[in-house]
Amino acid sequence: MVYTASFAFFEAIWEAGVTHAFVNLGSDHPSIIEAIVKGQNEKKGQFPKIITCPNEMVALSMADGYARLTGKPQCVIVHVDVGTQGLGAAVHNASCGRAPVLIFAGLSPFTIEGEMRGSRTEYIHWIQDVPDQKQILAQYCRYTGEIKSGKNVKQMVNRAISFAMSDPKGPVYLYGAREPMEEDLTPYSLQQEYWNPVEPAALPSSGVKAIAEALVNAQEPLVIAGYSGRNHASVQELVQLASNVKGLRVLDTGGSDMCFPANHPAWLGLRYGVEPAIKTADVILVVDCDVPWINTQCHPRDGAKVFHIDVDPLKQQMPVFYIKALQRYRADSYTSLSQINAYINANFQEKLSGSFFSDRWAALQESYTKKLETIAAEAKVDENSHFGTPYLAQQLKKLCPNDTIWAIEAVTQTGFVADQIQATLPGSWINCGGGGLGWSGGGALGVKLASDTEGKKQFVCQIVGDGTFLFSVPGSVYWISKRYNIPILTIILNNKGWNAPRRSMLLVHPNGEGSKVSNEELNISFAPTPDYSGIAKAAAGGDLWAAHASTAEELGRLLPEAIKTVLNGKTAVLDAHLEGPEGKYGGGKTVLIG
Repeated sequence: MVYTASFAFFEAIWEAGVTHAFVNLGSDHPSIIEAIVKGQNEKKGQFPKIITCPNEMVALSMADGYARLTGKPQCVIVHVDVGTQGLGAAVHNASCGRAPVLIFAGLSPFTIEGEMRGSRTEYIHWIQDVPDQKQILAQYCRYTGEIKSGKNVKQMVNRAISFAMSDPKGPVYLYGAREPMEEDLTPYSLQQEYWNPVEPAALPSSGVKAIAEALVNAQEPLVIAGYSGRNHASVQELVQLASNVKGLRVLDTGGSDMCFPANHPAWLGLRYGVEPAIKTADVILVVDCDVPWINTQCHPRDGAKVFHIDVDPLKQQMPVFYIKALQRYRADSYTSLSQINAYINANFQEKLSGSFFSDRWAALQESYTKKLETIAAEAKVDENSHFGTPYLAQQLKKLCPNDTIWAIEAVTQTGFVADQIQATLPGSWINCGGGGLGWSGGGALGVKLASDTEGKKQFVCQIVGDGTFLFSVPGSVYWISKRYNIPILTIILNNKGWNAPRRSMLLVHPNGEGSKVSNEELNISFAPTPDYSGIAKAAAGGDLWAAHASTAEELGRLLPEAIKTVLNGKTAVLDAHLEGPEGKYGGGKTVLIG
């Protein structure tokens, strides 16, 4: 029986809990391909499912989305330097988004004369031989390592996954040349119970006491969360805290996960570091957050007490980061919030039942009701039946299933979408973890694949800007959707170009020359507009629902049809042409969300 290092690699990832390998295969993968065929033939149901991805960015985005929803590590296989570079912005997203993904890449063979099985056989093996391949993406990874011998390949795999699954979670990179991956081995296995990730850290007792007392004694307490909702159990602990300390409010900044439900009166919604409550709060607890506020736009008042709990409070991959926190704790959000809640329940029940807190609760509910009324009023249609993002998102919320998972990459429109969607279920809102545009195509597929594999079979809706849709490599995304029967609903926010660069310019030069000219003159216009849904349909070989909606009447007719199509098992892409007060710039006002 042939048992190679490559076959042992697949055994290792399966034994470590990896269920899928998203692959883009190349000339450095003969033994990998042999191992895949062997595994499919011999390891029925006990071998990772292989998903062919014609583009590396989409492959890693799919693994990212899958891992983000489930918390389970996934695998991406690409080839040498060019395949590794093809991962592109997806590596940044997985790193910032703390997605536990194992990336494996081949390496050009290091023997030339046929000394070993796997020696160079093709012209490209010289061209792709680079001095230090791992440096292409090492700064984004929690761990990089070369498989130099097949004899410890399972140990190398498990060491990498231990890094990927230990906080701060993130991508890891293994690479190996053809020769060691072709190496014949005696079959072996590891005792998997010895390869668990590092256990989550807790707050010290002094920290629990200090934070609990500060929140209870505050006049205007505020919690700012960023990605704590990645652990779905953290959401309920934050709800309990907001219900116990009545009057406390919660701001979600970053929007990468649903951290706090919109049906709680403490909900302030999603804003990227700009929110009036930041300026007035006297005690602020920052939990798992990369950018709690943008100092040039908004910052806490002088004398505000700030506490920071994070799996990475130093932000070790950011050369410049600081906030004025009295204390910083490297701790797990769920564990920390559980500790704080337990301390408050044990020590402050009588105080919290007093009239001060009941009055504050009543005021909070009143402001919450007004906030919802303001949000509802934004979802309007103009005299020509044209609509903007708020109305579109309101209709999606109304018509999509209640347990829909929203895969969001709406850029400057994210605040409007979040306001209308008002997510309440943990895991139901997943945004790109970083700033690498194009995540949501593969991300939505990965989320849907994960939901189906886990047996939940939830409806998945991708909401994406038109410029970002092009970044997502739709030719690959919708081929994969068809090939593997992964039905999603894609809504394209078509405002005829990139609005984000205009917003960035206006923040620095509000009255400059660029403020006076059109998107065409700024070189950010997409006129004439591509047929986005047509691109998707072509990629799916024509077997995909595609349409355009420019008026509320068209939207009212087409959106239910699109949703029904997806529920029946076929992907649908709706190109929504946005209009608003800014006319040809589309989509209503641009909200400053980062």
